[in-house]
Amino acid sequence: MSELFSDYNLRPELISAIARAGYTAPRPVQQASMPAILAGRDVLAQAQTGSGKTLAFAVGCLQQLNFNKNAMQAIVLCPTRELAEQVAEQCRVLAKDMPNAKVLTLCGGQPMGPQINSLRHGCHIIVGTPGRVMDHVQKKRITLKHLKVRVFDEADRMLD
Repeated sequence: MSELFSDYNLRPELISAIARAGYTAPRPVQQASMPAILAGRDVLAQAQTGSGKTLAFAVGCLQQLNFNKNAMQAIVLCPTRELAEQVAEQCRVLAKDMPNAKVLTLCGGQPMGPQINSLRHGCHIIVGTPGRVMDHVQKKRITLKHLKVRVFDEADRMLD
């Protein structure tokens, strides 16, 4: 088990963003899940709220993506708009020093126009609610062709 985030051979921009965000050492859920996440394997992580799951999958996404390619490569589905906004903000904080990194939030209850305009400009990571993301997929505003990473955050709540 790694005792430092630098033990994971992460991009330097990620290491500095993690430190700037106040994280000093990986928590147990991160130690258990990050090696598999970074290897591109499927992971099912179950832990208490506030345990660090979001950081683990956000770091995994940001480490694996090619930001020189203007294509959506990761999608994070969340059961609520509030959670989607929190997750997207965490991704933006971690991606701050990564040139060209774009994170887009797509949630119901928000106007479609700005979302459509943002999709036209491209993004690397979409964080959203299932209904709104499906609307955009069905209208062919989102292509899943370049998708590398899929995250279902609080998947049990999406099945309720």
